[in-house]
Amino acid sequence: MFLPNGLARAAVRFRPAAFAGTFVALALAALIVSACGILLETGLRATVPPDRYAGAPVVAAADQRAHYGHGDSADSEPVPDRARLDAALVAKAATAPGARTAVADVTFPARSAKGPVTAHNWGSTAFTGDRLTAGRAPGPGEVVLAHAGVGDRVTLTTPTGTRAYRVSGTTDTGTAVWFADSDAVRLSGHPGRVDAVAVLPKPGVGTGTLAAQVSRVLGDRAEVHTGDDRGAVEDPALAAAKETLVGIGGSFGGIAAMVAMFTAAGAVALAVGQRAREFALLRAVGATPRQIRRTIATETLLVAPLAGLLGCLPGIGLAAWWLAQLKDKGAVPEAVDLSPGWIPLVTTVGAVLLTALAAGYLAARRSSRIKPGEALREASVERLRFGWIRTPLGVAALAGGFVCAGLAASLTGEDAANASLGIVMLFMLAVALLGPLVARLCAGLFGLPLRGAGAPASLAAANSRTNARRLASAITPIVLAMAFSSVLVFMHTSEDRATARQQHAGILADHIVTADPGLPPDAVRQAARTPEVTAAVGLLKTSVLVPASGGGLTQASAQGVTGSARDLAAVQDLDVKKGRLSLKPSEIAVDASVADSANRAIGDRLPVRLPDGTRAEPRIVATYGRGLGLAQVTMARADLAAHVSSAFDTELWTKGGTANSLKALGTVLDRADYTTAQSVDRELNAWANAVMAAVLGGFAAVAAVNTLVMTVLDRRRELGTLRLIGSTRRQVLRMIRWEALLVALAGIVLGTAIALATLVPMMNGLTGEGPYIPPLVYGAFAGTIIVLGLTAAGLPARAALRRDTLEE
Repeated sequence: MFLPNGLARAAVRFRPAAFAGTFVALALAALIVSACGILLETGLRATVPPDRYAGAPVVAAADQRAHYGHGDSADSEPVPDRARLDAALVAKAATAPGARTAVADVTFPARSAKGPVTAHNWGSTAFTGDRLTAGRAPGPGEVVLAHAGVGDRVTLTTPTGTRAYRVSGTTDTGTAVWFADSDAVRLSGHPGRVDAVAVLPKPGVGTGTLAAQVSRVLGDRAEVHTGDDRGAVEDPALAAAKETLVGIGGSFGGIAAMVAMFTAAGAVALAVGQRAREFALLRAVGATPRQIRRTIATETLLVAPLAGLLGCLPGIGLAAWWLAQLKDKGAVPEAVDLSPGWIPLVTTVGAVLLTALAAGYLAARRSSRIKPGEALREASVERLRFGWIRTPLGVAALAGGFVCAGLAASLTGEDAANASLGIVMLFMLAVALLGPLVARLCAGLFGLPLRGAGAPASLAAANSRTNARRLASAITPIVLAMAFSSVLVFMHTSEDRATARQQHAGILADHIVTADPGLPPDAVRQAARTPEVTAAVGLLKTSVLVPASGGGLTQASAQGVTGSARDLAAVQDLDVKKGRLSLKPSEIAVDASVADSANRAIGDRLPVRLPDGTRAEPRIVATYGRGLGLAQVTMARADLAAHVSSAFDTELWTKGGTANSLKALGTVLDRADYTTAQSVDRELNAWANAVMAAVLGGFAAVAAVNTLVMTVLDRRRELGTLRLIGSTRRQVLRMIRWEALLVALAGIVLGTAIALATLVPMMNGLTGEGPYIPPLVYGAFAGTIIVLGLTAAGLPARAALRRDTLEE
């Protein structure tokens, strides 16, 4: 059935324009799908070769995911910070039969007079290979470091305070400092806990054997890692990077793949539909329905595989560029390599081929089945009635979009955002399925003003009404471009504006002090004694996991406060809605949206996972309204400090005082500078949204251009007829431009309506405000679509008219 026949080869040879348009659409679809598939595979396969743990064949570490649910509904989320092990497990691991020794690894930030340093326990040198250049190993109250003399006294600031230490030995490792094992565990800020346990084997014991023995000894209290898995223990950022890559390649890739395939299918269907008269003639001269279907299948086999393969090549380049950008922005470790395996490439080519086959079969199904006379009649005049399958499905999708919009409007927080995601998809599906009906309504509505704008405009309006299917094929990708780009870009601008407003209203502090790796433990006390300072509060900024709708967990920004509730109110206006702000142990204040999502009220216990995954159930004492701009969770610093990698306060907020009087504590920012600095933290999300909008919107825009070119080139006979009955070349071109303008405006209006239907409930739920649409950005979107539409229709029309003139 799929062997090439003469009809298929002749069609490709003598109708190159239609097949060129199909080829471009399929190649672009392959580009998008392959790039997302490669990123997905990269996320699933991502590893970081071990560096620090290269000399430890077996490493035991805590599970870095917080698990929830039971049975088939069990799921997990990455913990915001590093989860650690009980220090008692070091001795337990050493009892494994094949273990020569087990060594704790403790790493934490510290500060010397020369700047930030990284602190380790001296026992870790057993697997890192660091050696003394002079002196001896450190004992209690002693350190080993570089650029010092044995016997010197050095002052170091750790999370527990500042004190002087004696240098017992020196090394040639630059900015590291080693403490005695007992001191390191005590000074790290999370006493009684270690980062990991490195297990070294006895002579002759293999890595696999030792790993199995250690796993049996430790049971479910630790995870045992070997090979490249040790790199994930060493660099916890890998887990978040894998989530990012899988999210882009999977979640976004799924949407992009659907849009790409749907748009490509539309181009294939348009190319086949343009040949309805040709198929009708073949039926009239005796071709069977099976021969028509075979012709379409073999044409697809001549075009789709090659388009898929050629589209995969730039797809690999797009995935490589995407990964490089994520590395530059710190979202993915530098050691992660691109994994352009055969699975996403073969899947892409197969998906392109199946999409083209299905679209071609469906488009020619009626032409190949009805009687030849009816086929010729329908090829001459567009069929007015709508399909019995597409129309009910389209109406159902439209109804589903309205239901989702109503549901999202009644929800808050992440619930509203999740419900809103379905709105754009359902409305887009409705536009695609009801394309001819939507096009006819748009032609009637937008064609009204054209009727009085002269003969070319009136003819453009009549053409649009009469050829609704052709119009629909051009409108749909424009709606896609406008809707998806607007949702992705304006979602960020809306959130950014709401965040800036909350910060502007909520920041009462005159100065905000930051330092690397953090502020000294007594910074709040020092600031409070500074002249003219009336209030000083230290903030430990981190994240926690809070309950989400449906029983899951979601990450929320958190601040641990050093100081009183009164001082906090002097530097921050959280906009307390209910309850009374308190900073006692085991109490918590949360943003109102967090409480709503968790279905909790004042006085209830809120089950949270602290930064290292530890379970806690503090009592809610207050809910407030400025969590987006300040922090979604507020609690006492003591409840957080033992559960973060760096137990230093992140920021110091003061009321009163001067920048000069506070500069000894760190970098001093005023309110405006701090707001700007916070905006930098949101750049990654903004960049990701912009890239997604560019990829989806750009693809849809190119697809729209491709469709317009295909439709104009297919109308050469119509344009020639207009010239024969007396229309001037200028009048024909003006008619084409009016049609292109009608298509562009219809797509812009429909895309904007879908975007608003999505953004309004989403942003009301997330921020309590309506969406913010910058006029210049929206104007750029609309203007680009109009220019592309006019250009895509005008240039091929000029070429067609020029050739007709030469033939005359």
